[in-house]
Amino acid sequence: MQLDIDFDSIEQIFSNAWEQGRDFLFESEVYKLLAKSGSETFPRTRLIKRGTRIADDELVAIPGKKIVLKIVSPYIVHKTEVGGVRVVDNEPDKIRSAVRRMFYEVPERYAAGLARAQGGLPVHYQGLTGDALTAAVSRDVKGVLQVQYMPPDSAAFGNELIVGLRHTREFGTILSAGLGGTDTALYAKRFRKGQAIVAASPAMCTGERFFRLYRKTISYRKLAGLTRGQRRIVTDEQLAECFESFIRIGNTYCRENPGAVFIIDELEINPFAFTDFLMVPLDGMCRFSKQKKTAPKRPVAKIDNLLHPVRMGIIGVSSTRKNFGRIILDNVLAQGFDPENLVIFKKGMTQFQGIDCLPDLAALENSGKGKLDLFIVAVGADQVPDLVEDIIEKDAAHAVMLIAGGLGETPDSRDRAEQVVEEICAARIRPDIDGGPVFIGANCMGVISLPGNFDTWFIPKEKLPKNGSCPRSCCKAAMISQSGAFMLHRSHQCPQLAPAYMISMGNQTDLTIGDMMTYFKESDQVDVIAVYAEGFNDLDGLAFCRAVRDAVLAGKEVVFYKAGRTPEGKAATSSHTASIAGDYMVCESCVSQAGAIVARTFNEFQALMLLAETLNTKIIHGNRLAAVSGAGFEAVGMADSIQSDDFTMEFARFGNKTVTDVRSVLAAKGLDRLVTISNPLDISPAADDQVHGDIAEILCRDPGVDAVILSVDPMSPAMQTLDTDPEDRFCMHHKGAILDRLTHLNNTSETPIVAVVDGGRLYDPLRDALIAGCIPVFKVCDGAVAALSLYIQGRLRVNAVCMSKEEGVIHD
Repeated sequence: MQLDIDFDSIEQIFSNAWEQGRDFLFESEVYKLLAKSGSETFPRTRLIKRGTRIADDELVAIPGKKIVLKIVSPYIVHKTEVGGVRVVDNEPDKIRSAVRRMFYEVPERYAAGLARAQGGLPVHYQGLTGDALTAAVSRDVKGVLQVQYMPPDSAAFGNELIVGLRHTREFGTILSAGLGGTDTALYAKRFRKGQAIVAASPAMCTGERFFRLYRKTISYRKLAGLTRGQRRIVTDEQLAECFESFIRIGNTYCRENPGAVFIIDELEINPFAFTDFLMVPLDGMCRFSKQKKTAPKRPVAKIDNLLHPVRMGIIGVSSTRKNFGRIILDNVLAQGFDPENLVIFKKGMTQFQGIDCLPDLAALENSGKGKLDLFIVAVGADQVPDLVEDIIEKDAAHAVMLIAGGLGETPDSRDRAEQVVEEICAARIRPDIDGGPVFIGANCMGVISLPGNFDTWFIPKEKLPKNGSCPRSCCKAAMISQSGAFMLHRSHQCPQLAPAYMISMGNQTDLTIGDMMTYFKESDQVDVIAVYAEGFNDLDGLAFCRAVRDAVLAGKEVVFYKAGRTPEGKAATSSHTASIAGDYMVCESCVSQAGAIVARTFNEFQALMLLAETLNTKIIHGNRLAAVSGAGFEAVGMADSIQSDDFTMEFARFGNKTVTDVRSVLAAKGLDRLVTISNPLDISPAADDQVHGDIAEILCRDPGVDAVILSVDPMSPAMQTLDTDPEDRFCMHHKGAILDRLTHLNNTSETPIVAVVDGGRLYDPLRDALIAGCIPVFKVCDGAVAALSLYIQGRLRVNAVCMSKEEGVIHD
């Protein structure tokens, strides 16, 4: 897309403001910025300063019968509410009168509003009340801006557009667009998800791709004349060019650009109106800052030492009681790690349980055995800073696991946490130790690495027995969780998941969630990556999204859950892991657009991970579902679950051959008079294993079917669904039973198959056996449909990401 953006002039606009001591642009300067960025239409303006006498002919020099007057202050953002925007006749006396009133009335109204604000005063005005506050507000008023009045084609709802850039701590610069005007925030809150406002990262988007997102909004339908009584007032090309311009500006003046002198913290046009197929900005604001020095990069390659260590050391093992260090030692050995390659740091002992002991790191240095791949630190938080310094100075390990809790999570421990961070950052620029070790934690529950043959979780084996009941080889998975407890509970409640790696990130003192995703995106050890996040470090959300995109382009699947979706949730996550929860809407938009499948609940996270592990090799062509059940309530429940704000599925229309073949199967069992062939298909409780299996196979062959859900009624007397049966009538292990039929079908068909076994614990063996055959199983039909629909939506989004890459739409 050809755009003429004058970055030199834009840079000069920022420089002039900065030299005047401003970190914001006046509205007139925002319009100049737009003009230099390729904007086709921008209004003429003049600034009237307090006490300035302007001749009549100059006062009305801006053309038009009316003129817009706007108060100019860096702190009065919402001008309309305080009388800061007025439209008057373009006559000298009318203009002078309105300007004089605004200089007095606007500060009074704004100050009164600040005094009533529930959240307290902005920092700039704290400590001021009454006349002192009003005077301070008045001093900050720089003048009144005269703006050319350009009447819009329509004043109807939805005919204004907001477009903005905003710097976020976690994801960097974000572009958003949607319904504009004074009620933008209300629209975003009250409309269905993605209907009022859409957002994306300019670093991972183009104007054309963002326009595709925007086309799905109500805003686009209004502007394009696609609603009743509307006519088109802007072209698609204008909108795409506008978005492309904002994206290029956003990618130039951002934290991620090391060459940027200035950073746009916020640039917003609210609204763009439309006059005779021209996009006209009616209000604009911009805040900016200077570029900051970036932290040195972490040596992410050393994560391999963390996950696949040859030599391992542990400090904090008690010889008299089962403390955390001792439990970790037991679990490491129980997982099969070679004790010959293990060393315990403990004074006064040369061996413990047949394992060599050393008194300190100096002894390791003198032993001649070389540095450790992984050093597990299970001592108190107060000992960690000095130990970290010693590890770095002696270059003792490639990777360090900080188990200690309470480091940085409470006010009295933050100094210790900051000391640790400073020591680690200082090591990053030291070539003599190759950037120092990588650290995972603190407040880290540990890591389970099946390929690395170790388990450092401090959970006794009696509390968390190892699962061996559900072996399968569908694919290999990694679970990365900021909360160790979340991962612990998911693995215990859903042992069939059994990922190859389970990594507790803790407080992300050093290694981040983005680092782990960056490592696993190229790992041949995993096909599925599941992530639970509470908050990202600075710009790590963007790094995470880039790694997600690379992972899905490499054929991997990513399942994601983000905690902190509400103000209360944000507060809880901050107190839990010393991380700051960001804007959930931005996070969800960026992560899903990168190609991850986003879960909305904990149960959904488990379900999506199971689907990803079992359906990873299946081909997803579309969202046409075939559903079969043996009970009427399940057919209704599945029909009620195919749509939500997050996905839209449709029931497939069966082809003529499919209908004929299904009718033949039913007729052979005398069921044709009981069953109406429709979708969902209720085949009645009298249907046996053969009917279930044959119909599932027919549906998998139908080219109009993209996925099949088969709900088995395990208590039906016609079904063989029991693990043990004295009379051998209902045994699920018979050849020709539903277990045998579905397993064979799943191995020979590319169509995704999901089973539902709605019954109690008696039918757990059937569920486990199906999952062992790489068939995802659910206990309730509506949950199965919702999870599969969300999964398919995510896979289709991945397909779109891959197509965009092929078309050159995605930035590298």
